[in-house]
Amino acid sequence: MKLEIGLDGFLKDSHKFKKLRFAMLTHAAAIDYNYNCSILQILKSNIKIDTIFTPEHGFFGVYQYGQSVKEDNIFGIKTISLYGNTKEDLVPKDEDLEKIDGIIFDIVDIGARFYTYIWSCALVMKKAGKINKKIIVLDRPNPINGIDVEGPINEITSFVGLYKIPIRHGKTYGEILSMIAEVENIDIIVYPVKNWQREKYLDEIGFPFVMPSPNIPDIKTAIVYPGMCLLEGTNLSEGRGTTRPFEIFGAPFINPFEIEKDIQVEGSILRPIYFRPTFDKYKGELCGGFYIHVLDRKKFKPVESAVHILKTIKNYYKSEFKFRKPPYEFEENIMPIDLLWGSSSLRESL
Repeated sequence: MKLEIGLDGFLKDSHKFKKLRFAMLTHAAAIDYNYNCSILQILKSNIKIDTIFTPEHGFFGVYQYGQSVKEDNIFGIKTISLYGNTKEDLVPKDEDLEKIDGIIFDIVDIGARFYTYIWSCALVMKKAGKINKKIIVLDRPNPINGIDVEGPINEITSFVGLYKIPIRHGKTYGEILSMIAEVENIDIIVYPVKNWQREKYLDEIGFPFVMPSPNIPDIKTAIVYPGMCLLEGTNLSEGRGTTRPFEIFGAPFINPFEIEKDIQVEGSILRPIYFRPTFDKYKGELCGGFYIHVLDRKKFKPVESAVHILKTIKNYYKSEFKFRKPPYEFEENIMPIDLLWGSSSLRESL
């Protein structure tokens, strides 16, 4: 049977909500089978959307990671960014919620704890729940499957992990919001994914994938991201500023041919390369590194692989390899690698 996303179920029920006024937390990557933008399909059903809230990267995904987002009116609707310069900017102001009856969520998650969109949803859900607004979640499949789980459960809570879940969590974002709603005693309506084979990746079930953020161009990138994003907490380039972020990594001090035999990981080939980032770490500098070619998704473990990569580089380049210093994701005093891993244990073991 054909996959049905939460949007499909909601549109069938749209007549139930036509007397209400909504805000919507969403972005352009939230599409249907025909690549139509979710919010436009909802507006066509005569649901009233008074406000659009947007997550990190902005509605159209034009802002790079960590950049403060400024948005105005999208599709003629008041638009408010929930990713600014401070922690306070992550939560809607009281006046942003006063004149609406409820909030609709429709976002594309990629299955990793430190991907921030789900935490924007959680913060909005908590605030809306306290003032008894209707909360509707339009769920979507986890694009890197809903079975595989990997990495530690975080001890540290932050905007790259507000609640305690593994790095690769194996859930849909609607399932995680449902868990949070139960913990926080919030009533929500979830339109679930139907006819989803959880073991399948998004490109195996015929549903289109479009970039949810500037550095996740396709499923291949999403597969390595739960591990390779850990490099953000170091002085290694995670490939931003190249056309294959997270699949490409390295640094000016690395000779890839020197460490090639020791850095290989199961289910993939790490091919030695040189690259020159056009922005971010080492902009314009020649970096030695690797391109990760995942050959067997079942054998490739992104988190385990990234730990092995970090360990190998640290062993070869003890004086050059460094951990990045704070601030990072609105935290001033905690090491970025600790925020990403969820504790200090990885940094201490390395």
